[in-house]
Amino acid sequence: MTLPDLRTASADRPWLRPESYWPALTEATRHLDAPVAALHLGALRHNTQDMLRRAGGTPIRVASKSIRVRGVLEAILAVPGYRGVLAYTLAEALWLADSIEDVVVGYPSVDREAIGALGRSAVLASRVTLMVDSLAQLDLIDAVIPPHRRAAIRLCIELDAGWNNPVLGHLGVLRSPVHTVHEAHDFAAAIVARPGFTLVGVMAYESQVAGLGDRPAGHGPRALSTGIVNRWVRRHSIAELGVRRAAAVAAVREVAPIEFVNGGGTGSLESTHADASVTDIAAGSGFFGGHLFDNYSAFTPAPAAAFALSVVRKPTPATATLLGGGWVASGPPGTDRLPALAWPPGLAVVPREAAGEVQTPLAGPGAAALGVGDRVWLRHTKSGELSEHVTEFALVDDGRVVDLLPSYRGEGKAFL
Repeated sequence: MTLPDLRTASADRPWLRPESYWPALTEATRHLDAPVAALHLGALRHNTQDMLRRAGGTPIRVASKSIRVRGVLEAILAVPGYRGVLAYTLAEALWLADSIEDVVVGYPSVDREAIGALGRSAVLASRVTLMVDSLAQLDLIDAVIPPHRRAAIRLCIELDAGWNNPVLGHLGVLRSPVHTVHEAHDFAAAIVARPGFTLVGVMAYESQVAGLGDRPAGHGPRALSTGIVNRWVRRHSIAELGVRRAAAVAAVREVAPIEFVNGGGTGSLESTHADASVTDIAAGSGFFGGHLFDNYSAFTPAPAAAFALSVVRKPTPATATLLGGGWVASGPPGTDRLPALAWPPGLAVVPREAAGEVQTPLAGPGAAALGVGDRVWLRHTKSGELSEHVTEFALVDDGRVVDLLPSYRGEGKAFL
């Protein structure tokens, strides 16, 4: 397996010509049985470089849960401007730390086996940082492996980055109970006072900015009003968090010389970069370019990753049915969490079945032209759900498959 070189991007953007881009992917992967997951290296190079441009010089920490392909993680980290990984479980972080020296676990862990393995290894303990937001999490670590029996555990405080609006309530994901500057300072002081821990970072993930598109799909009154509301939420939340995060970081630095402050996501690279208190920005979904990010006005990632399913039956002359397809993204259930039909044009899912676990019936004017054995390309919503369903990606470059790169699943790993 040879890792792709992502350090430079071509000026050519074939994905802007769908009539050639998708048929070319079909031809390149025709020898592979469906389902086929393809990763177009030209599009991946574009996304890798464009995200650096948007980050404006602030290093990007790669969010692994949106990729779940070790070879892609390592290829991205070989590009200047990318630094470290934001993992999603401790077990995953320990596995990645064999070859990656800076791995932050994005969520608290109660995995006792993994905590024990971390504490027993000086090398792993120097490479992996745990996320915490309460003393109960520290108590659990101490119960698994006491301070005198382990290497010092690196910790990162998660600051709640949600916006507490007086009318709309809490906007953002429900994550950390540490919200105020005072709470951040006191928690940091409590960590520093305990043996066996080293406080090295602060994270504040503004999901209500990074994960909220300001250009919703559609052209009707509902899409227009949603866009206005989303832009208002983003603008006011960015302003509120900018002041509070900077003050919280300053308060934490009063008690510990932290190494990093992480924030943001693919959808907020520009605004998070503008916050001088942030030292690195987390991003992941933008590399593969899921269709969720078609609804942002500031950027348009290339559809670097996609998957093809085969037509296996024709229920009527005007319809066609794919085998599989229900590769649904996380979040509130809705059509925006389903895979999007990319090619051929003129296809639509059947509303009563949509994208199903075993089959996806298709209608629309393009369905009549499909025959048994034909392929349909779909785009995932976010990114991680695609890698969970395939064992490998076909790397396509210059119109041919140049390599096959295993996903986590292909390497026998299923962390969560």
